[in-house]
Amino acid sequence: MKKIFFSLILAGAAFYLNAQTIESGSHSTAGYIKSDGTIESSSHSTVGYIKSDGTIENSSHSTIGYVRNGTVENSSHSTVGYIKSDGTVENSSHSTIGYVKSDGTVENSSHSTIGYARGVKAEWAAVTFFFFKF
Repeated sequence: MKKIFFSLILAGAAFYLNAQTIESGSHSTAGYIKSDGTIESSSHSTVGYIKSDGTIENSSHSTIGYVRNGTVENSSHSTVGYIKSDGTVENSSHSTIGYVKSDGTVENSSHSTIGYARGVKAEWAAVTFFFFKF
């Protein structure tokens, strides 16, 4: 019995170390981002990927965009936005559309909290909240 209990704890810990929860502003789970860039829905079905080279794919592995050096592009390489090093998120005209705070809080341009992405790279959080719908 102790071995089964210990195994369950290890399996649960491994899962939580490999996936960070994306939450809505009311703290309900909206999805997960795994450490390898896999984006999952709240029911753990894969809805997209952010590859190590910055390519953003949908669940069918079709490229829908790119994020590189703070610039977000669509699949045609047209710039759709920017993610500044301080967490400010801008559209292609450099107007501020939101913020990803260092604690993972995601805010709109009026500083109202729209979600949480604790432990998620700021670029990945910005991509999921502001630029692409998964």
